[in-house]
Amino acid sequence: MNILEVKGLTKSFGGLVANTDIDMLVEKNSITAVIGPNGAGKTTFFNMITGVYKPSSGEILLNGKPIAGLKPHVVAKKGISRTFQNIRLFSDITVLENVMVGMHNHLKGSLIGTLLQLPKARHEEEEVMKEAYRLLEYVGLSDQINEAASNLSYGAQRRLEIARALATKPSVLLLDEPAAGMNPKETSLLTDLIKDMCKRYDLTIILIEHDMKLVMEISKHIIVLDHGEKIAEGGPDDIRSNPKVIEAYLGKGAVSLG
Repeated sequence: MNILEVKGLTKSFGGLVANTDIDMLVEKNSITAVIGPNGAGKTTFFNMITGVYKPSSGEILLNGKPIAGLKPHVVAKKGISRTFQNIRLFSDITVLENVMVGMHNHLKGSLIGTLLQLPKARHEEEEVMKEAYRLLEYVGLSDQINEAASNLSYGAQRRLEIARALATKPSVLLLDEPAAGMNPKETSLLTDLIKDMCKRYDLTIILIEHDMKLVMEISKHIIVLDHGEKIAEGGPDDIRSNPKVIEAYLGKGAVSLG
């Protein structure tokens, strides 16, 4: 069963075409990687799926329903969450508060109830704190809940961003270069975390990543972009041996397909 379908997705910025006629089918509960050299249009592709950019043309269907052009907060409510290539945390508030912010779309209490600290609002806030703590425990940050996000190590900030994305209760999670800047030990822990998230939270995961060891280990399906176009797709073995992919990567000197 496909949870996400992309048809003919194209994005132009004036005379510059960032993505051209991209198609993609994503199976529910699968892990799909989107790879390609720097400047291939990968993040632009993610930005269209999550509502940051409105496509110039094409369709995006979530569970068969169109979402192309919807605002990011609406897309998030419908079940798509993401992390960013450049970490976007609220640096001056605590680790726990960062995750609680991710839950605001699902809160039922009114602003007045919160301000007046009515019993129902207090109970909801307590439940939000408990769930935020559970998510932080899951990603290994429960001992740093009162730290400012800016005080965390780079790898820990990446995990905090994942916890905040999980707090939105997504059905599809997009990870934009989650292993960037991580050392081998952190990358290994991240690999295990991504695999486990799929099962534990009934997630479908799509990731942009340059670490080919990680990509080949966890991905069921891989899509390759170059100069904004899809040049190949398939399983890890198909991609390793694809001449177009090898040429695109060797030309950029970006990665080893190992």
